Amino acid sequence: MADKKRLLIIDDDKNMRELLELEFKDQDYDVITAENAFEGLQVLKNESVDLVVLDIKMPGMDGIEALEKIVSIYRELPVVIHSAYSHFKENYLTWSAVAYVIKSGKFDELFETVKTHI
Repeated sequence: MADKKRLLIIDDDKNMRELLELEFKDQDYDVITAENAFEGLQVLKNESVDLVVLDIKMPGMDGIEALEKIVSIYRELPVVIHSAYSHFKENYLTWSAVAYVIKSGKFDELFETVKTHI
């Protein structure tokens, strides 16, 4: 049996983080969560992950700054932005992510995007 793919979910919304963790575990992913960008970057130093799901609007370091740090250090690591704010999609700094998925009540697009890029 192949090893499970490992996701890192970085989102300051506890409910969203826990819901995504449960949903991705149901799809047989190994999931690590971080409540902010600083914690997420620390996880990346210590753990091997296959893909990052990253929120943008977070206190402290926002997702755009975190994305810049992630892609500069972990060049091959795919990052999917998962944000409620569509206007950040136009910000060229988000273009280094492999995809930009708008948060909604359904996760189908996010699941397909992760599956495609992992």
